[in-house]
Amino acid sequence: MLRLSDDILLRLLTEDVPHGDMTTHGLGIAAQPGCMTFAARAQMVVCCVEEAARLVELAGGAVEMHARSGDWLEPGAAILTAQGPAEALLAVWKVAQTLVEATAGIATATRRLVEAATAAGGAAVACTRKTFPGAKAPSLKAVLAGGGVPHRLGLSDSLLIFPEHRVFLVGALAGHIARLKASSPEKKVVAEAASLEDAVQLAQDGVDILQLEKFSPDAVAEVTRHLADLVHPPLLEVAGGINADNAAAYVRAGARVLVTSSPYWAKPADVQVRIYST
Repeated sequence: MLRLSDDILLRLLTEDVPHGDMTTHGLGIAAQPGCMTFAARAQMVVCCVEEAARLVELAGGAVEMHARSGDWLEPGAAILTAQGPAEALLAVWKVAQTLVEATAGIATATRRLVEAATAAGGAAVACTRKTFPGAKAPSLKAVLAGGGVPHRLGLSDSLLIFPEHRVFLVGALAGHIARLKASSPEKKVVAEAASLEDAVQLAQDGVDILQLEKFSPDAVAEVTRHLADLVHPPLLEVAGGINADNAAAYVRAGARVLVTSSPYWAKPADVQVRIYST
């Protein structure tokens, strides 16, 4: 499972505690020993437990993990127990809690999509690069914890022809697709289609994967029928408005990849934190 680097975690901690905890210092309780526990308040796919534990360690505490990223937890299930001086526990408390809650929300929403797709026959749930700026690493970890895959990590790892690229091209698209394949022979060429006619033409021009943008399930089924006679029909993926309620309909229509950014905006999970002196 992906691990967030110490650099990322220290940046999160420094944003919240740039010059120490004024309240803890002023009360004179920094060195008092304590314990902090995290537990699930509701069902969730938990995420970033490892990072929460590492935050405790970076602050000077010790931690025992009771769950790992990707685990399905029932209400009341223990996530971690941390021991250390009050200044360490209070410094990481909100940073670690917020990180686990936000990523567990994404992971749980991703799992719901995966379950809906699986129930209809199976399709990959691929989450886009449209994460909140600066949150790519934890968002990606959450998607993986929920059973999804990344659609694209960025512009440098995949070939996807958008209509916005095509406005700059001159001549037959088939020639440009062939050139793209020659430039990156180990990559699949994906192209976004906006209509049935566009999808059929792109398939005939040799794309490996068709991304159907904002197609209804019925429209996807129509594309599937039109491409059925091709010797090597492209893989169909659908994007735009995909969620757990309509995932099954798209899978039944012929989509084999569900492209979505919806899990990134899921409601955070609810993690109960308790802190007490020892």
